[in-house]
Amino acid sequence: MEKKYVVGVDLGGTKIYTALVDLEGNVKNEIVIKTEADQGEVAVLNKILNTIDTVLNNVDINEVAAIGIGSPGPLDVENGLIVYTPNLPFKNFNIVKPIKEKYNVPTYLDNDANVATLGEFMFGAGKGTENMVFVTASTGIGGGAIINGKLFRGSTGNALEIGHMTVMKGGPRCGCGNDGCGESLGSGTAIMRRANEAVNSNAVTSLKDYSEVTAKEVFAEAEKGDRVANEILTNALSYLGITVANIANTFDPDMIVIGGGVVNGGDIVLETIKQEVENRCLRSISSHCRIEKAMLDGKAGMLGAAALAILETK
Repeated sequence: MEKKYVVGVDLGGTKIYTALVDLEGNVKNEIVIKTEADQGEVAVLNKILNTIDTVLNNVDINEVAAIGIGSPGPLDVENGLIVYTPNLPFKNFNIVKPIKEKYNVPTYLDNDANVATLGEFMFGAGKGTENMVFVTASTGIGGGAIINGKLFRGSTGNALEIGHMTVMKGGPRCGCGNDGCGESLGSGTAIMRRANEAVNSNAVTSLKDYSEVTAKEVFAEAEKGDRVANEILTNALSYLGITVANIANTFDPDMIVIGGGVVNGGDIVLETIKQEVENRCLRSISSHCRIEKAMLDGKAGMLGAAALAILETK
């Protein structure tokens, strides 16, 4: 029987998004449920199985080529293990085996950044490219790369930890333990930290009008003309741009796709990144490499998991 579909599972700490997807990336059936990670490994596994059952309703399993799963890491992709992740109950848990055994369909696992990269490459902004880098900037900064049409994982599966590239020696301490990482200077968390420092100082800023300040409030007040908010954004987005420029010089890609919450802050984000790339990259690279906003938004993880399933079965 002809293989017409794959199943994509976006496993997150707060929700499970599962869909039946055809080989062109069209969603045929989908469901989103709460993960409720506090219920434990077996309960969450059963939730995943139930969502797959739901999207496969009235579909002949012989028409399904594969199942793809995107999950936060660290993972042991080769053996199908979720090693550990703070927001899920799994520890050295084989997530692939029970799914593969139940449906008798090839099942593949990869980390959420990689599957989002695959999603944008196959179905989103990067469609039609051969060499593409995906950068996600939100709480942290992460990414993935497609090299000559294939996902680049590195020798240990941890390639493209781009948020932990040093961009300022002696800079702010990063969550990884290093100092001056791109993530510690150019992420949504970095913007929030700088804003709260300003609020707790003698600076004159409308940010003090909020009971709680996140990156969202900084973008809003910068747009209204607040000087301090603008300074914070200019500084943080410049470091995000430096990180992207370093990636461009390293990979010489056709396109760098920018996703994550920070990119929703308005035109200033891509404009600043593009300017840093132009200023800091070799001209032959910057003139060729396009900087584009991600297209898939909340579907990136699910469609990326579907893309993983498609590519692994080719």
